Amino acid sequence: MTVPVLDTEGRREAGVRGLDVLTENLRRTREALAGIDDAVITVGGECAVDLAPLSAARARYGDRLTVLWIDAHPDLYTPRTLPSGSFHGMILRTLLGEGPAPLVPDRPLAPEQVILAGLRAFEPDVREQIEDYIERAGIRRHGVSDFEKVLDGLSGPLYVHIDLDVLDPPEFGATCYPEPDGVRPQRLIDLVSQLDNVVGAAITEHAPADDAGNPDEVETIRRLGAALRVGG
Repeated sequence: MTVPVLDTEGRREAGVRGLDVLTENLRRTREALAGIDDAVITVGGECAVDLAPLSAARARYGDRLTVLWIDAHPDLYTPRTLPSGSFHGMILRTLLGEGPAPLVPDRPLAPEQVILAGLRAFEPDVREQIEDYIERAGIRRHGVSDFEKVLDGLSGPLYVHIDLDVLDPPEFGATCYPEPDGVRPQRLIDLVSQLDNVVGAAITEHAPADDAGNPDEVETIRRLGAALRVGG
């Protein structure tokens, strides 16, 4: 299924770029998901595309849901801590109940439901604030060196969010915000293949220079999708 989202800049409101467009796209995505009574894999777009699917999974599975957020960036900013106003840097904070009012889900995630994996890059001026928030909230986190530690005690139902910028740019560079010293593609595929009870997933932030994309990178995405045993 393809959701016909708006592709316009929109207005900056409440410190968020294109808030009106984001709100309308959220409505359209919710409408599309309303007719699906099954696991959902979302592919394409930036991290904000996961707002409706993940909110739906939270509503369906409640406190039993665990969210594995695989990303080089925390996506835990607010309009006050992200001057650019780019919502894809605020989406996880919004899913946790702190974000632009029209986008906050009716039933936000609890911090103990979230695990960050591959985290290594922050906005420099507010890194301390975000690090402090992660610690105070009690969000479990792992970087690149201890990436596989996310598997320890992991239980589902499990929703897996993959931002491709978690990967090392020399091996996968077609992302919106590549960051050095990332995870090798095979390492990510191996980890994903070990996940059980996956009830939903998203693969986001692929930004190739042309429509065809690099064949090796396209194959990496195909293998990631194959490794995700959604519903299994």
